[in-house]
Amino acid sequence: MKLQQFEDAKQFYDRVKDYLLIHEAMHNVQLALCHALIHNPQRFDEKPYLAIVEADGDIIAVVMKTKSRNLLLSKIQDFAAIQAIAQNLHFTQKLLPGVNGPTAEAKAFAENWHSLTGQSYQLKMALRAFQLEQVQKISQANGHLRQATQSDREILIRWFKAFVLEALDTPPTNTERAVDNHLQRGTGYIWEDIIPVSMACHTGVTPNGAGVSMVYTPPEYRQKGYASTCVAALSQTLLQQGYKYCFLFTDLANPTSNHIYEAIGYRVVGDLYDYCFLFD
Repeated sequence: MKLQQFEDAKQFYDRVKDYLLIHEAMHNVQLALCHALIHNPQRFDEKPYLAIVEADGDIIAVVMKTKSRNLLLSKIQDFAAIQAIAQNLHFTQKLLPGVNGPTAEAKAFAENWHSLTGQSYQLKMALRAFQLEQVQKISQANGHLRQATQSDREILIRWFKAFVLEALDTPPTNTERAVDNHLQRGTGYIWEDIIPVSMACHTGVTPNGAGVSMVYTPPEYRQKGYASTCVAALSQTLLQQGYKYCFLFTDLANPTSNHIYEAIGYRVVGDLYDYCFLFD
């Protein structure tokens, strides 16, 4: 068993692409991060940690980390690789903010990291990954989908902040930059029923798919089907642009959203855990 680190994001991507594509929906964050590292390296303040573990020349694990973000684990073929990853990181990173990966892999890493460093950990969020290939017909809410424009900037900033507080239970940071990035790339969308009532964003790109996230409807506009119709319309738009799939993650603690997305046509592909490590 051998761990290899990479300095060059393109070289790393060329090596791991086929492995990650076997479970593309589960690995869509890693694939999107590779795309960003290659095409928009200026977004990252320092070089990322990029590594693979091989056995007999075959990849059995892929691991990535960018500054201040949680460690990202792929699906892992042999859990002995987790110890090799943890030990290597222990030499290069004194402490980690957390780990995100498929449930068994993330839990095994958190336990291993705790035994190495003494850092305790807690489950921050249990996630479910979904994939859609065809949008199902649902009851249509009033209104229409449109691309967000610069005139929507202030409302998007408010909605982004509210989404982060409500969905992630963390203080929002870099909200204005995130909104400006979506406006610049044309990846923010609004459902408008005379006035803006809901939003969703195209986030992340894989070789075959497009991510959907930042789905938010203010409390005063809920229970009218706006979010469902907004996500369905955005998903259909992305499929018509040539993507084979759409991906999204949901919080398992929110069964309502899981049901909504399944009604649209999203199908479960796996579960993930997001652990945070505690700093004493």
